[in-house]
Amino acid sequence: MRKIVIVAAVAIGAMSLGACSQKTKDATEEAASSAANDVQTSAADAGTAADAAGDKIKDAANDTANAAKDAASDAADAVANTASDAEKAAKDAEAALDEHPKDERPKD
Repeated sequence: MRKIVIVAAVAIGAMSLGACSQKTKDATEEAASSAANDVQTSAADAGTAADAAGDKIKDAANDTANAAKDAASDAADAVANTASDAEKAAKDAEAALDEHPKDERPKD
């Protein structure tokens, strides 16, 4: 009888450990699944952030290119205006010289 009680106790203990082991296994699987979902979500978020950063970089590059084109256009306009002003000043000086013969010009 004593052997039957010991065998029964060992069997009950083994079943308890088996049940505990199953709970541990289930908890481990759930934790692993949750971690995998977190990693997947983080990867998706990182991809979205990288896409957004790429879009911002592209927009900044386009803005820079447009600003450079505008600056070049402004510089070309300034050169054209300066040349036009210089040409007008030269014509005005020539006209002034034509109005006053050499002998009527002020002496230094």
